[in-house]
Amino acid sequence: MGYREYYGGGFSAPRLNKAVKSLLIANGIIFLFQWVAGREFIMLFGLVPVQFWQNFHIWQAVTYMFLHGGFFHLLFNMYALWMFGSELEATWGDREFLKYFFITGIGAGLLTVIASPHSLIPTIGASGAIYGILVAYGMLFPNRVIFLNFFFPIKAKYLVILFGVIELIASFNYSSDGIAHFAHLGGMLIGFLYLRRDWRFQSFFERVKRKRPRISVRPQPGRRKEREEIQAEVDRILNKISREGMESLTEEEQEVLDEASKLYKEQ
Repeated sequence: MGYREYYGGGFSAPRLNKAVKSLLIANGIIFLFQWVAGREFIMLFGLVPVQFWQNFHIWQAVTYMFLHGGFFHLLFNMYALWMFGSELEATWGDREFLKYFFITGIGAGLLTVIASPHSLIPTIGASGAIYGILVAYGMLFPNRVIFLNFFFPIKAKYLVILFGVIELIASFNYSSDGIAHFAHLGGMLIGFLYLRRDWRFQSFFERVKRKRPRISVRPQPGRRKEREEIQAEVDRILNKISREGMESLTEEEQEVLDEASKLYKEQ
């Protein structure tokens, strides 16, 4: 897969940011260690529902995301992490991106052990979190053009729907193909609910809209006027986001949001 920027019409590669880079390195190192250690390592740190419930191996809900079933499994997940995750991190910041990555990944794992509590088969891979990232990308950049298999253009929102339908159909035969489709669906569901409930992205901007600057006990008139002007511009931009999506913003409008974010953090 590849994508074309919404503005400009040309091809470009996403920038490799701090959190995505750290996840790529961690997954690569652990994959090498897993290859040397063998199956016992997978049974201990992969997500095995029976062990999770009966032996309280609760750490497996986190560690399973860093194990993979083979080189191409790792390659696909890391490529998707880089391609979609980099822009999400650039939009949210590294801390919020990592928070979302682990929430969707852990949530996908928990739904898996709930769906098959007596299974002895380990679930491994970052796919639950990757599918959560795909959902977030489709929601934040719905009209961004993705080139499926590098040739077939499709908008991000339709790609998410396509993947969701494929996983839903495949989940009925999950025991026969060795792929954790419930984890994929779980990551998509957790990500969708997380963003729809405004626990991450929109909640910040809604707080900005509701919260007026607390300048000081004796505010300076000039400073107050400046903040009121910024607030009015932020309100206008937020209304534009709600109507047209994040990808409709110009560079100047994105800079205004960045400045507003810094302003409120100082309070």
